Amino acid sequence: MDKPDKAKIRHLGKSKPVKRGDRDSLTKGKLRSENGHWFGEEAKKWYILICLSLIVSILLFPNILTRPKTYKLGDVADRDIKASQEFLVENYNLTEQNRQEAVKAVLFVYDFDPTATNLISRIREAFKRGREYLSESLFVPHDREDISSEAEKTAMSQPNESDVLKDSFFEILDISPQTGVFDVLFLSRFPSEVEETTIHLVSQVLKKGIVGNKMMLMNQSAKGITLHNILTEREIKVTDVDRFYDLKAAKDFVKALGKGQKRSTIPTELVDVSLNLAISLIKPNFTFNKRETEWRKDLARKSVTPFYFKVKKGEMLVREGERVKHEHIIKLTEQNKLLKRKEMISRVPAMAVLIGFLISALYLTGLMTGRASRNKTKDLLFNAIMLLAIFLLVMASNFVSEETARGFNYFTPRALLFAVPLASGAMLAAIFHGIGVAASFSLIISVLACLVVGGRVEFFMYFFISSLVAAHGVRHCRDRSVFIKTGLKVSAFNVLMALSIEALYGSFYTMEAIIAVAAAFIGGFLIAVIATGILPLIEMSFGYTTDIKLLELANMDQPLLRELMVQCPGTHHHSVIVSNMVEATAEAINANPLLAKVAAYYHDIGKMKKPLYFIENQGRENKHEKLAPSMSSLILISHIKDGVELAEKHKLGSEIIDIIRQHHGTSLISFFYEKAKEQSEKKGEKALQIKDEDFRYPGPKPQTKEAGLVMLADVVAAASKTLVDPTAARIQGMVQKIINKIFSDGQLDECELTLKDLNEIAKSFNKTLSGIFHHRIDYPEPVVKTAQGKKGENGDTDQFPTEDSKGKKPDDKTKAHESLKRLGLS
Repeated sequence: MDKPDKAKIRHLGKSKPVKRGDRDSLTKGKLRSENGHWFGEEAKKWYILICLSLIVSILLFPNILTRPKTYKLGDVADRDIKASQEFLVENYNLTEQNRQEAVKAVLFVYDFDPTATNLISRIREAFKRGREYLSESLFVPHDREDISSEAEKTAMSQPNESDVLKDSFFEILDISPQTGVFDVLFLSRFPSEVEETTIHLVSQVLKKGIVGNKMMLMNQSAKGITLHNILTEREIKVTDVDRFYDLKAAKDFVKALGKGQKRSTIPTELVDVSLNLAISLIKPNFTFNKRETEWRKDLARKSVTPFYFKVKKGEMLVREGERVKHEHIIKLTEQNKLLKRKEMISRVPAMAVLIGFLISALYLTGLMTGRASRNKTKDLLFNAIMLLAIFLLVMASNFVSEETARGFNYFTPRALLFAVPLASGAMLAAIFHGIGVAASFSLIISVLACLVVGGRVEFFMYFFISSLVAAHGVRHCRDRSVFIKTGLKVSAFNVLMALSIEALYGSFYTMEAIIAVAAAFIGGFLIAVIATGILPLIEMSFGYTTDIKLLELANMDQPLLRELMVQCPGTHHHSVIVSNMVEATAEAINANPLLAKVAAYYHDIGKMKKPLYFIENQGRENKHEKLAPSMSSLILISHIKDGVELAEKHKLGSEIIDIIRQHHGTSLISFFYEKAKEQSEKKGEKALQIKDEDFRYPGPKPQTKEAGLVMLADVVAAASKTLVDPTAARIQGMVQKIINKIFSDGQLDECELTLKDLNEIAKSFNKTLSGIFHHRIDYPEPVVKTAQGKKGENGDTDQFPTEDSKGKKPDDKTKAHESLKRLGLS
């Protein structure tokens, strides 16, 4: 172990001389850096902070600093107020009247399904299932008179199988089992006459339409309804609503049709069975679409253009000593809006500076971007958007609480503010960036929310504490139920703090305290609901990969993994082994075991494009024998690009995509490189014309511990297949040799793995592989040994194996040597 460590240290200490051309390129790079100073990554971060400060200040002003005097209905004006400029005032009464008329004119929407969700196909499938069962059964009834005796014999001989068939038959039809009907069908071998009669009876009534609530439908007979055919997506207006059947009328209609069928050549017993089946299958296929109807009503309401009347400049809005009426309040409100726009121009910059200093201070101390993220700009943009969204939510909640409280005398807007789900932002920040960023986020948003509600310190404490509790509850979130549990915890804290605040205001024994407790509890629950709903949207928008998403991707029923298992069984098996190796190792080196495991599952999905060009999926034929080495290397290299494309298509997340792109680094495909040099020498060409850059993966090298770990496990797992007699000593030697070779090749230079980590990785790999290749007892029967020589020339992309020559027969040595040479170690 000492010798390799010294070699590693010498490797770390090497420094390459800088050539003159390199100096020129460095100089040009510095110039480009200076020119891009205003458009670099650091500049983008400051632009985000400045824009956030300005937007928040514009939204916040002027409610914090000064509030214009507002009048309520019945107040006495203390001065004359004139219009400072010409403006429009909406006539709310006339606008609301027109909106109500537009809503009343909207027709109710009913969805019509003429096939009742493929009922006909289900009938045919059920009868087909019964006939298939009887065709495989030994039971054949002789005549219709022996039905009862044969039924008893069948029930005694095959009770379980007939019950299974009965359950399956009625499950397909989606109706309750009917023993009498089934016995007749079973003994008559599910005749096609019954099938066609049942289909005929059902289809006749479905064409007419069956409605569940006929009374509700008849209430719309005056103006009609909109009939929406869900199959053709066509809509028609129907005024004759009486033509549709309810369930009772539909069944009576089917019974009437059944009487006509009894006059046919079909036996009466079978007609009765068809009639019973048809009646049981009748369900409403004409349903009221409440959601579509309400949407159309809302659309009609919004489509009404408001009515305005004009107020001239200098017009008297209200005189001194005059009682304020409703029309005065409307005009004064519009006047105040115009004044706010002008005052905002002078006071917003001052507020923007104050907010900007707060956010910048936290950013400069590193509290706005947490975890070892490589895309700080994206993280900062996420935090800025979340701050702005939560801030808007607080403003909207404050407005709603004030408007709601105006209509009641027994509570104030303060009681409703406890329901503001402000802590959902801190919860999301903790999930994506850690609890440190969540604490900073909580501080900023609590300050801003405190300003919105009038600068009350007690609400700052309320919002800040609830945000910290929410962030702490999801710090190790791997299950969506954690959101609900955390929401309940936040609700408990909110209730206690709400009672304390109400006690400060002297409202502990009033109705307002009860409303405040209810609002605080609802606020905690809303936090969980909002975070649960927004989480997938954020994952898709910003490319974040949470533990919850990783657990979903780790499911072997994922379409991509199922396709990999079918098309590339060898690659799938190899990926599972790699995942076991990295999962057992990741925790020892402070990496993310779940991310490493899931990335290992998907790291070779690019091989699905050309599975037969990779050794683990090949049969006897080796497709690389007829290809030039350069072409073979291009095929092997392409699986990285194909894997990245598949990962992006299936939205696996940026972290997994990066590991797919990096898991081979810039390593050399040594077998085809050496083969190309040999062919070049045989042709009399110079071997120096073959460049190793043409046979290397494009990279980049692993940038994280997880990517480096997957690279090492990938190569070690592939090389372990070359061991003829995988003893513990040989596995240990192979693992150490591969890690040393990858390290000396510089593939781990850009990731965070240390020498101590490599030592831990080697120990864990040895343990895992020893378990995989554990010894079994030798049976006395002779074992036929298959030749492995041909596999030395196919496309194994994991190019750092081991060599194992102890205790081998001469043929085994030759085969192992060929495998090692193929992988680049010989």
